[in-house]
Amino acid sequence: MRLTRGVPAAAAGPTALTIGNFDGVHLGHQAMLAELRRAAARLGVPACVLTFEPHPREFFAPDKAPTRLTSLREKLELLAGCGIERVHLCRFDFRFAQIAAEDFVERILARGLGARWLLAGDDFRFGARRAGDLALLKRIGPRLGVEVSALPSFLQDGERVSSTAVRRALAAGELARAERLLGRAYSISGRVVRGDGLGRKLGFPTANVQMKRNRPPLTGIFAVRLQGAADRLRGVASLGVRPTVKRQGAPVLEVHVLDYDGDLYRRHVRVEFLHKFRDEEKYADLATLTRRIALDVENARGYFAREDARVQKKAGP
Repeated sequence: MRLTRGVPAAAAGPTALTIGNFDGVHLGHQAMLAELRRAAARLGVPACVLTFEPHPREFFAPDKAPTRLTSLREKLELLAGCGIERVHLCRFDFRFAQIAAEDFVERILARGLGARWLLAGDDFRFGARRAGDLALLKRIGPRLGVEVSALPSFLQDGERVSSTAVRRALAAGELARAERLLGRAYSISGRVVRGDGLGRKLGFPTANVQMKRNRPPLTGIFAVRLQGAADRLRGVASLGVRPTVKRQGAPVLEVHVLDYDGDLYRRHVRVEFLHKFRDEEKYADLATLTRRIALDVENARGYFAREDARVQKKAGP
């Protein structure tokens, strides 16, 4: 996949295009991207995505913006996995926000990105003051040589799939529901970095995964799967501010890997969240915290034992 920052003054050639933030790249996004690939193949042009950094709501109201489901790197990896050939990453700033809707279609989409086929969701809004919508695209697109297609909301088990719905599921600890909306287990990726060594002192060494976000969409204690080492590893993870040892700490993702003696330092790993055991708690002392961690580890072992038995039963004799 080719990544281009910004929009050129003139496109190198025609494209099939869709636009959006694509936070989480959930099943609704995946349906759009599949439709985009089909149109691109039919027209013999590249499948192209226009996305933004930062998220427009982060620009206008950073304190009220929703938590991100994916970092920029994670989003780009997911888009590449969906078969997208080109991504144009546009910096969303005051200047970009002032582009009039019709100018956006003519200068950005038609001239700059060479859109010959454009896919938009039925609730898509764009341009200054969000004045542009699907009706405007369909009215002015044809005179610019842009065929406009709309995709209705994607439903899963009767629920509209959206980034907001995924965030709500994660915040509520409903990981199975989030997985149904995403089409995969929710995960956070990052490099394993040095921590303060407290876990090792307590008898439960952890891999400390660097996060590129200050407000993760979920917190608590979880059974997790770790990708990025030689094998698929299992563990118990703590994601939160560690109230027993920090007064005002930033969120930290720590994974105690079960039955593993290797070194994960500096590896880039992906932590898949499978089941939530409990919320974070503040304990009176480290001895109480240590006993609670030991119980979390036993709960994780029990969870994976039940999952193995379920898989074996499903496979049959």
